[in-house]
Amino acid sequence: MSVIHVDVVSATEEIYSGEAKCVFAPASMGEIGVYPMHVPLISTLKPGEVRVETESGMESIFVSGGIIEVQPGTVTIFSDTAIRANDLDESKALEAKQRAEEAMSNSQGDQDVTTTQAALADAMAQLQMITKMRSKKR
Repeated sequence: MSVIHVDVVSATEEIYSGEAKCVFAPASMGEIGVYPMHVPLISTLKPGEVRVETESGMESIFVSGGIIEVQPGTVTIFSDTAIRANDLDESKALEAKQRAEEAMSNSQGDQDVTTTQAALADAMAQLQMITKMRSKKR
């Protein structure tokens, strides 16, 4: 069976490195699926779930956005923040959402709005992923 090497790297650490059957990522133009021998591609990522399908199952990783680089035998994902799904903290995500919503209502300029919208999108994506993981456990 053909496999692809996957690396998911945050600003502070390597989150995942290994072989996979395929990878799904939240690209800016929509979710993409990457299989071995995929054509070269570079895309920005939006906040959401990266799924790495391995022989032993599915590995879910939250990314706050970033860049995906695809080569025929390798996928590399760079993100400021990358967290394994099981390590997501709902209370922190809820606090971040509340702070972003408060900042949105108090924003003064375009830069403030853009920054707070990004923070809100990040928190909402984390909460969606937590909800999805919770429903899978049932």
